Amino acid sequence: MMETRLDLDLVAAFVAVLDQGGFTAAARALNRTQSAVSMQVQRLEAVAGVKLLDRDRRRPAATPEGEAMLGYARRLLALQREALQSVARPGLRGRVRLGVMADYSATLVPPILARFAASHPGIEVEVITGLTAEMPRQLGRELDLAIVMHDAAKLDDSTGELLRYETPVWATARGHAVTQRRRPLPLALSPSGCLFRAWAIAALEQAGIPWRMAYLSANYAAVEAAVRAGLAVSVFKAGTMARDLRPLGVADGFPPLPRAAICLHLPPVRAGSGPGQAAIVLREHIRVALNDMVETQSAIVAAG
Repeated sequence: MMETRLDLDLVAAFVAVLDQGGFTAAARALNRTQSAVSMQVQRLEAVAGVKLLDRDRRRPAATPEGEAMLGYARRLLALQREALQSVARPGLRGRVRLGVMADYSATLVPPILARFAASHPGIEVEVITGLTAEMPRQLGRELDLAIVMHDAAKLDDSTGELLRYETPVWATARGHAVTQRRRPLPLALSPSGCLFRAWAIAALEQAGIPWRMAYLSANYAAVEAAVRAGLAVSVFKAGTMARDLRPLGVADGFPPLPRAAICLHLPPVRAGSGPGQAAIVLREHIRVALNDMVETQSAIVAAG
């Protein structure tokens, strides 16, 4: 008879291996032996009846079935923590300074924080938006938590906890198809330091496509407005791109772009210090809510 109950210790081991980048690091994080963590993941795979981890890489990666399981696993663990926290610390108070990418701050983060405020009225959240290249270095000083974009091909122990992957998409206005055929190609991008800016320029130059900077702004809404008005082409995340913009791909003559990884960063733990309880509670809330919301947004964009 197939086992139908999920042991949360097995679930936690599976998530830790992916979040920590390997069995050894997961064992340290969970205060267990490496063999114990490996055995727990194997038991979870036996319960699920499928292989959840690809162990043939330097860093273990989720199989397609593992990716599906990961979302549920995070929700189960977050629900467990939320239940315990609501009983143990019903009046938790504090302030969290959250660094967020501009597009996420305009689309996904406000409803996430509204829900968090309803369940944790004693925690004040201060949101700081902008380019996230400098945010990891500001943790522990100006920031308590940060949602940061990285090159998915360059993830390591310094890139925080992986939340999900994002697909960068070239985009133009639906009513201004002529924009994409102009040469040099007019671009609307953020200033230096933006990963999408670097990727876009490098991809165009490698493809031999001449370009010019038509609209330069650190304001996400301004870049989006420039594209919508037919002034330029830009690059957006598939999960946050406005539905009235049209994605452009290889069939339209645009070069492919690298995959992005969205990661959650906490301040480095030093002797006698570490992230406050309020930041940890907010992190748990973001883990589940952001993953769910971005998946929904991506499905909507793909359908549009």
